[in-house]
Amino acid sequence: MKLARYSMGIGDRFGRQGRAQLQALQAVCAAGVPVVPVWNKSFREHSIIHSRPMDTRRAADAAVAAEKWTGGYHVDADHISLKNVDAFLEAGDFFTLDVADHIGVAAPEADVAAFVARHRDLIGQHKIDGLAQPLQVTAEALAASACKYLCAVREAGKLYRHIAARKGAGTFVTEVSMDETNQPQTPPEMLVILAAIADEQIPAQTIAPKFTGRFNKGVDYVGDSNVFAAEFAADVCVVRHAVRRFGLPENLKLSVHSGSDKFSLYGPIAEALLRFDAGVHLKTAGTTWLEEMIGLAEAGGDGLALAKDVYRLAFGRFDELCGPYTTVIDVQVSRLPSVAKVNSWDGSRFARALRHVPTCPDFNPDFRQFIHVSYKVAAEMGPRYLDALQAHEAIVARNVRENILERHLKPLFGVLAKK
Repeated sequence: MKLARYSMGIGDRFGRQGRAQLQALQAVCAAGVPVVPVWNKSFREHSIIHSRPMDTRRAADAAVAAEKWTGGYHVDADHISLKNVDAFLEAGDFFTLDVADHIGVAAPEADVAAFVARHRDLIGQHKIDGLAQPLQVTAEALAASACKYLCAVREAGKLYRHIAARKGAGTFVTEVSMDETNQPQTPPEMLVILAAIADEQIPAQTIAPKFTGRFNKGVDYVGDSNVFAAEFAADVCVVRHAVRRFGLPENLKLSVHSGSDKFSLYGPIAEALLRFDAGVHLKTAGTTWLEEMIGLAEAGGDGLALAKDVYRLAFGRFDELCGPYTTVIDVQVSRLPSVAKVNSWDGSRFARALRHVPTCPDFNPDFRQFIHVSYKVAAEMGPRYLDALQAHEAIVARNVRENILERHLKPLFGVLAKK
């Protein structure tokens, strides 16, 4: 199974927006840039909503049939580990091997020494196409990188082989994820990591590194976009070099786990893709759920009342809801509107506070991030929430479709269509 050059991970917490998501993708495909959808939903999200991976598969299959989608598509077992992968085996055909927790776990000295001996040719300078300066890898740096990353890559190998033994090699897409850690991987470290992945015989088609800066859920990048641009371009070149050097899959590409809405990075990403003729997997988070809330608010009446109730109930559970996401949100209670204030808003005002339009004076990034992690409250509403989505399907779907197309697909992939 081969992943297309351009692919986009699209979250759908409640499994109701597949058609609207596909309609957005159809528009950019019609412009000449085929982008393959990958429905991603993590073990944590399934646990909170009390859904199952096969629910995601059924929703994706139904949307594809309803929209007569003829391109490829995938269902991602997102951020899985050996502890929870088995529940995803039947439904998934894309597996994000999350080994970030194993980064920094010191590999045995004998294993590090064996790796260094096997890859002694990595010591020295490496002239890599696209990089202005050669990569420098010292013997000390090679050993340090092996010590830091070898356990993580070997864990990915165990997980890949576990999946392959049950599903069959070549029947799924493999991604290695190292983004949920504190320190970014440097280009020389990426070279070492990719050598280790080749040693483990993992047919990785995407790799998700950690980049400099904050990738908070649902809001724009926090950091220097020029630094990101340089890191991303260098990693593209290192990946291309590693494919040839280590015999990795020819379509291996970078995966950007964006947390969604990293608008300021789409330009640098597109520029690098064009310059190096590269592909990318853009993994967005659960902002489809935010568009559902925006649509319900704009619908007024019972839809607006439900949206306000979600906020009211969530506000009293701030620590519980934010706790699992502390590393990927920056929310302060003091910057959130009071429940009384939100109750005074009409649907348009609620939508303006939540919709990610940074130039809008009513936009509140703390409010958006907090609602982002409050989907548990909507899940607890059960039929009330799902029935509201059905009752206001048209306005909800319009928001979902426009968000993906206008704020994500056109700024990134639409640029490629113009070249």
